[in-house]
Amino acid sequence: MVLTFILMVPFVRELLPAILSVAVVLAIPLLPFLAFGTEIEMWLEDLSNNPPHPAYTAVLMVGLLSTDIFLPIPSSLVSTLGGWQLGIWKATLASWIGMNLGTMIGFELARRWGQTFAKWFSKDADLERMHILNDRLGPVFLVLTRGVPLLAEASVLFVGMHRLSWPRFLLPVLLTNLVLSVIYAAFGKFSEAHGWLPMAVGISIAVPVLLATLARRWFPPVNTSPNEH
Repeated sequence: MVLTFILMVPFVRELLPAILSVAVVLAIPLLPFLAFGTEIEMWLEDLSNNPPHPAYTAVLMVGLLSTDIFLPIPSSLVSTLGGWQLGIWKATLASWIGMNLGTMIGFELARRWGQTFAKWFSKDADLERMHILNDRLGPVFLVLTRGVPLLAEASVLFVGMHRLSWPRFLLPVLLTNLVLSVIYAAFGKFSEAHGWLPMAVGISIAVPVLLATLARRWFPPVNTSPNEH
């Protein structure tokens, strides 16, 4: 009966494909937790009982996040686990430093070597989306894409490629990275305090994937025809 009602309502029926696709996207990052949930819980428990030195954790966080522009590092997961291990403010600092280093390195390399470098580490379609958003919004689009995987990197490479000034680049990036770092670190600490850490690990992976999927639907469509470039 419920399914029949859903299919009879035009608005809901139009949204159904999008809802199903989002559900699939959310399910994919969670599959490892469904398949290896016990092992992951044991690993988290062992890490909780035998935590590494805080300085080691902080250095590891900075190192991982500073390579995010080149490697598929899940910054949300790294910062969430950092909040669990270091507490909110120490993890926020480590996360903020690492994120800023990664974005600044990518920005400067794109400024120096331009389009060639940018295309090595980002898709043409994502760079074209950044071009459209830049025309519409200016540097504000750096803020809007900062928490979206792939598009966050593409936005940094795009503005570097087009030689945006350092002051206009740094202010939105530093502030947005700070907000994201606080949110992730607080989420990790809050989840640890309430015994939700395994679920928080899954959420910290799934939510950015969802944001990337929604962004590709909502951000400007890209004409990838080679004849129109």
